[in-house]
Amino acid sequence: MATARRDYYEVLGLGRGATQDEVKSAYRKLAKEHHPDRNPDNRAEAEEKFKELSEAYEVLADVNKRRMYDSYGLEGVSRQFGPGGFDFRRDFTHGEDISDILGDLLQGFGMGSGSGLFDLLSGGRPQSRRHARGGDIRISVRLDLEEIAASVTKELSFSRFERCPECAGAGGKGKETCPACHGRGQVQHRTSSFLGQFVQVQSCPDCGGAGERVKETCKACTGAGRVRKPRTLKVRIPAGVSAGTYLPLHGEGHYGPGGSGDVLVQFEEREHPLYLRQGDDIAVEVPVTIATAVLGGKVKVPTLAGEKDVEVQAGTPSGTVLRIRGAGIKHLDGGAGDELVRVVIHVPRRLSRDEKALLKQLDEARTEEMPGPRKPG
Repeated sequence: MATARRDYYEVLGLGRGATQDEVKSAYRKLAKEHHPDRNPDNRAEAEEKFKELSEAYEVLADVNKRRMYDSYGLEGVSRQFGPGGFDFRRDFTHGEDISDILGDLLQGFGMGSGSGLFDLLSGGRPQSRRHARGGDIRISVRLDLEEIAASVTKELSFSRFERCPECAGAGGKGKETCPACHGRGQVQHRTSSFLGQFVQVQSCPDCGGAGERVKETCKACTGAGRVRKPRTLKVRIPAGVSAGTYLPLHGEGHYGPGGSGDVLVQFEEREHPLYLRQGDDIAVEVPVTIATAVLGGKVKVPTLAGEKDVEVQAGTPSGTVLRIRGAGIKHLDGGAGDELVRVVIHVPRRLSRDEKALLKQLDEARTEEMPGPRKPG
């Protein structure tokens, strides 16, 4: 049975008005407290708690993600992460912060700054180079509102590590047992801290956990087993994406013996000169004359699909919002948002003598009494 996800502010023990410094301070305290190496008797529960804290910090430490969460809750940030929800290795973007927060603790357990942490959160044991998955590649794409509203195909050019064609990824010719680990692929480090003595098993740094190494290094890749090459992809971007969300292209990242990584296409949105985006709705302000507001009539309203005639009812007050159904941004899961048209009565600043006279006559001929002062709504 799935466990209900808690409010991110509750996870970090904060109120909604917490500053960014308070968010970082709370995460610093709780991350150290629930680090699995400090909870050897209850490691599995500590790991889950640590992941929950990291997910909350990822959202609340990011201004844009936090704004979406404050407005729409968990649903507002669910699209920020990939399938299956938050994944530390894929979705955590505050590597420098976590090195600063946990660096001293990790050093105390014989780890480098941040090394071993990703192994911890991805399931545990150090991964040998032989089975290592290739790294992900992040690419930012800036989109106009018109591109977001429908769908668009973009050509992406980048470079990635691919398997070396000369040695087929082996790194060289011939094999010999690694003298550092004697073929075991792992080495042990004993460290002492105020929590006691720990034995840490790590992949052998000499052979990368393979237990053997090549006798003759490949000249093409200098033993790495992979070479950097340019890559171009045509990618169809679905309608309805927003800033901060991303599209994963599985298997298009860097090559690794355990499989290639992904390309994560992250989106940025250019500000539109006319429309204001509100989720999948768009909003625009349209001035109308006093006569149109009083007597009613049609006004031309710009939409993403071209101009459209919209009926303004007689007696429409300034600030009234009219809705054009389906004229907004297409949803990722089907359907479309609306266009919100805010009607604003235009009061002219320069009038001719005749216009002034006509308005004076109209005011004098008014039959409806002017309302008195009132409390703002």
